[in-house]
Amino acid sequence: MLGDLRQRWYVYRRDPRSFLLFLSVCLATCLTVLALVFLIVYILVKGIPNLSLDLFAVKYTTQNVSLLPALINTLFIMILSLLFAVPVGIGAAVYLTEYARRSTHRNRLIFLVDIAVDTLSGIPSIVYGLFGSLFFVKYLNLGLSLLSGALTLSIMILPLIMRTTEEALRSVPDSYREGSFGLGAGKLRTVFSIVLPCAVPGILSGVILGIGRIVGESAALIFTAGTVAEIADSFFSSARTLSVHMYSISGEGLYINQTYATAVVLLVVVILINGLSGFVVKKIGGRNTDG
Repeated sequence: MLGDLRQRWYVYRRDPRSFLLFLSVCLATCLTVLALVFLIVYILVKGIPNLSLDLFAVKYTTQNVSLLPALINTLFIMILSLLFAVPVGIGAAVYLTEYARRSTHRNRLIFLVDIAVDTLSGIPSIVYGLFGSLFFVKYLNLGLSLLSGALTLSIMILPLIMRTTEEALRSVPDSYREGSFGLGAGKLRTVFSIVLPCAVPGILSGVILGIGRIVGESAALIFTAGTVAEIADSFFSSARTLSVHMYSISGEGLYINQTYATAVVLLVVVILINGLSGFVVKKIGGRNTDG
């Protein structure tokens, strides 16, 4: 270790710009960590003292300001959005990576899809909300419902899942494909039996990022899912998610303490989902490596 430090110091003395770059990277890392720690500590300090059993009542009232209905609705809309977005995103990424991009000539379809995906990933969420309100709520006559909100969110996270899946598929060595072809397997069998299982950790990483965006989204859902503070009876019922619930009660100005408590619950939910997903990714990745 001392030898590495001496060697690094020798390099820094010869090239001061490398030392300045190293300091800049370290400073940026420290600022990022400090900002994250400050945000988490601030939310916990302001929110934990305001947590109470009334916040987890089954029915929402103006007295208890319960967040449990919104929490349940968040899980519903998260599962529904993933059911729409994940198969489409993975299927599109498989076609683009394993079929279209490996063909002898590049067609215009790939060019158009790339532009569409890049454009969709940069559109603000409020624009998605307006589109969902006009198309799903009014034109398709789905109304303010979990289904309208889930369809809108599935379009929002689709570019993210597509791009992460493409990168995961590209990271699989071509020798795996060539070995499968050499054993007589067809293209489709190779993709689903060899390539996709090896790319599962990367695909799950994209799904995790999509879940984080679903849980934290509020602007698009206000126009599509509504703000009814009740547990949804069906996919066609209007309901609010946890982020919309926090936005709604904070805007009233009467439940600031409950808003901080809701933020704590939302933070814990995101950490638990990311932790569980990361554990699953490690397990699957380790199993694929052992195989």
